[in-house]
Amino acid sequence: MSEIPKGKNHTLMLDARGKLMLTGAEDVSGFNEETVSVLTSCGRLIIKGERLHIDKLNLESGEVSIDGKINAMQYIGNDNSRSRLSKLFK
Repeated sequence: MSEIPKGKNHTLMLDARGKLMLTGAEDVSGFNEETVSVLTSCGRLIIKGERLHIDKLNLESGEVSIDGKINAMQYIGNDNSRSRLSKLFK
C-alpha cells in the first residue's frame, strides 16, 4: 500500500451519486458535461458522468462541489514532482 501524500487534506463525499463534494483540490484542468478532471493533493481525480456541473469551486480553500449523475471516479497517479520530471523526458 502506498503512502498518503503530505500536504492538504483530501476528502471526498458522494451523496446518492448526484452530488460530489471534495476538499484538497488544487486545480480543475478540464470539464464538460461528461468528464471533470481535478488535481487533488492525492493525485488527479477523473469524474465521469452525465450532465455534470461544477456547482462550487474555491481553489483557495480547496473545495469543489459537482452536481449531476456520477457514474465513475478514478485517481490517476500521484502527480508529484518526480512524475512531472519523468514526463519531461518521455
